[in-house]
Amino acid sequence: MARHRRGQPENKQDKSTNSSSSNGSNSSKQSKQKNNLLSYWKMIMGCTCLMVAVCVGYLGYLETRVNTPYDDKKMVSTTGLDVPERFWGSYRSGVYFGLKSRDPQSILTGLMWYFPNRLQPGGHGVRHWCEQGDGLDKYGWTQHDGTTFGVQEIHDGPFLISTSFVKRLGGSHGGDWSGRISVNYKKPNINLNEEVSLLWYTALDENSKGFIKASNSGSRITGVRGETPTLGEFSIKLFNHSGSVNYESFLSTNYLSLALLKETVISSLRFVADINQIVLAGELSQHNDKNPDFIVTQVTAKVPFTLDVVFESGSFGTRQNTLVGDTYTEALNWHLSRFHQRFEDTYKLKEKGYSPKDVSFAQAALSNMIGGIGYFYGSSKVQSSYTKEPVPYWKAPLYTAVPSRSFFPRGFVWDEGFHGYLISTWDLDVELDIICHWFDLMNVEGWIPREQILGTEAIAKVPKEFITQKNTNANPPTFFLTLQFILSKFENQLTDQRLEVLERLYPRLQAWFSWFNQTQKGNVPGSYRWQGRDSKTDRELNPKTLTSGLDDYPRASHPTEQEMHVDLRCWIAMAASTLARLADVLGRDGYRYEQTAEYLMNNDLLNELHWSSYAGQYADYGYHTDSVELRRPKISPRTQQSQSMEMIRVTTKKPELRLVDSSFGYVSLFPFLLHILEPDSPKLKKILDDLNDPNLLWTEFGLRSLARNSPLYMKRNTEHDPPYWRGQIWINLNYLAVRALYHYKSVDGPFKVQAGEMYEKLRSNVIRNVINQYFKSGYLWEQYNDRTGEGSGCRPFTGWSALVVLMMSEQY
Repeated sequence: MARHRRGQPENKQDKSTNSSSSNGSNSSKQSKQKNNLLSYWKMIMGCTCLMVAVCVGYLGYLETRVNTPYDDKKMVSTTGLDVPERFWGSYRSGVYFGLKSRDPQSILTGLMWYFPNRLQPGGHGVRHWCEQGDGLDKYGWTQHDGTTFGVQEIHDGPFLISTSFVKRLGGSHGGDWSGRISVNYKKPNINLNEEVSLLWYTALDENSKGFIKASNSGSRITGVRGETPTLGEFSIKLFNHSGSVNYESFLSTNYLSLALLKETVISSLRFVADINQIVLAGELSQHNDKNPDFIVTQVTAKVPFTLDVVFESGSFGTRQNTLVGDTYTEALNWHLSRFHQRFEDTYKLKEKGYSPKDVSFAQAALSNMIGGIGYFYGSSKVQSSYTKEPVPYWKAPLYTAVPSRSFFPRGFVWDEGFHGYLISTWDLDVELDIICHWFDLMNVEGWIPREQILGTEAIAKVPKEFITQKNTNANPPTFFLTLQFILSKFENQLTDQRLEVLERLYPRLQAWFSWFNQTQKGNVPGSYRWQGRDSKTDRELNPKTLTSGLDDYPRASHPTEQEMHVDLRCWIAMAASTLARLADVLGRDGYRYEQTAEYLMNNDLLNELHWSSYAGQYADYGYHTDSVELRRPKISPRTQQSQSMEMIRVTTKKPELRLVDSSFGYVSLFPFLLHILEPDSPKLKKILDDLNDPNLLWTEFGLRSLARNSPLYMKRNTEHDPPYWRGQIWINLNYLAVRALYHYKSVDGPFKVQAGEMYEKLRSNVIRNVINQYFKSGYLWEQYNDRTGEGSGCRPFTGWSALVVLMMSEQY
């Protein structure tokens, strides 16, 4: 018992100890569980934070992709003073006459003028920027070689103004140049006792560093001396070449904006009764005590009068003579003689039997294209779906031709590919330089903004709603057309230096092609869709497709993701074929591009998606109805809204998914235009027959853009927007049509005779009408009326309408 009693406590002790041990064990387990749970949650939170950080970082990465350059290996390897023959030029496309250098820190020089007896209140009558509203009878370059000289005629009422320039290389800062402005009466032996005021100005670009000061050293007329890092020391002097100067004055001040130079001049004009002259204000007090950045010299003289402007570089060294007076005249005549011979050697128009008048037109058409080449510097505004607001692209230069000096003095992707046809025939190295500048504007996605609005002057000419470029939106990849032409025509002229350019270009072309393939693909394999159509608008009769280049051309009435655009498929097929050809020239592996081209050019697959057996034509596919019209909304009795409410689109029959085959026009022709159709295809025969039908596209002036029996032929797209690609004749697409007929008449096939006959007729119709309208109106035009042949749209259209020169010389 005792043992038992003594042992009882021991047993209790043991139980207590075991209980304590068990409790400790449980507590430890609970603690471990808590720690494990805490660690688990920490891990989850850490992973979550990491994922959030990764997501935020990735979103930030996506935000920055839109304005991140493709890579650091620039296409433009030499520019500025490293290319002295192209350093100075008439690169201010949007002004009547002005020179600048290919340098972001350039000085700007230019001409303004007015006739004192005709000056109106508010400065109306002062000419500066190319403006359609000025109502000039004619203006444009008559001869221009793109590098060394140019001659221009300006018809302003009864006056003929001739402007020209000649460059002279020398020294280490770009050399010298001189300009000449002559004012006379258009009719000889007439004396209206008129005066003219010529205003020559020099301005520091907004990016320029350096100075300019008014000076009359070496000349009686006030000029300029100055210095910039690129130009070094320089002087600009003005000389009275012929005629009688009545008064001279000057302005030295600061401009508020490069877009307001004319306004700055107008605000400083003063009428001085004692001398009965309108004069400039001299030195005005500078803003914030800054040195002047804008100097203008006004020379008022009796008509006729000629003024010489001489720019001389301080680094030129010893000059035998100044490029002025008779020395200038001799130099200009030498360049003109050389130009005429080079033009004939290149295009052989005299040899083909064209008259001197026709040749003068062709020279003017080429010269307006070449003389319209501009140099711009600045940054675009761009936006992606990952950026809430537009963001600035990187600052960059752009050397490019422009569609129109008056209305579109800036670069467009789709226009520039057509420009390249003509420019490359005249100067292949200039064209390759242009291509290099464009592809330096490619971002890391492989996207190039379709419209380039760089610098203050360019921005001032664009409505605000068109400035921002979206990285989902394309333009036809016409640079592939240019390269296709270069590889075909100039393959034997591809020197090592030119091949080096193409080597650098190749990966960017690949990236551009991939961007199209990824962003513009349709829902059906082998289909493509132009992004950027507005599916929500109720203001447009047919929502525009600006990205296609054929703005208001009829597409599916109700944009959806199910659309398929036949023209875009053909563009991609042509691009793949060109890449394969370039890969072969460069010794690269272009197999995948060969395969892509073969797939997209397969006529059977093309027909499955886009051929309408009912209409006998190629067509887009989409959600469509022809039963749409613009109507004025009814007045609400409750709100009593005004009857002036804007018209809206009303759909009277529900749309359905179908081929958009009620409209026959340019889009229907793309398998033909880009040589996708096989020469023995029955579809080619049908297209040729339809082209020749006056009730559809054929006119005696060229092919109209939309058939006369199409529901939207010459219909307004909104009550404010007149028809644009709905019947008018466009020269770029007519050039492609003439080129296609030339192709199909040159290859074996059952329709080559028919293609050859149509080639001769269409080519002749287009050439004769454009020449006739030029001499009738003084201009090349953006488009031509399909009923009368008269020019319409903007003028002068210095861009693809000049392709008539290649039709004349039969270069395709």
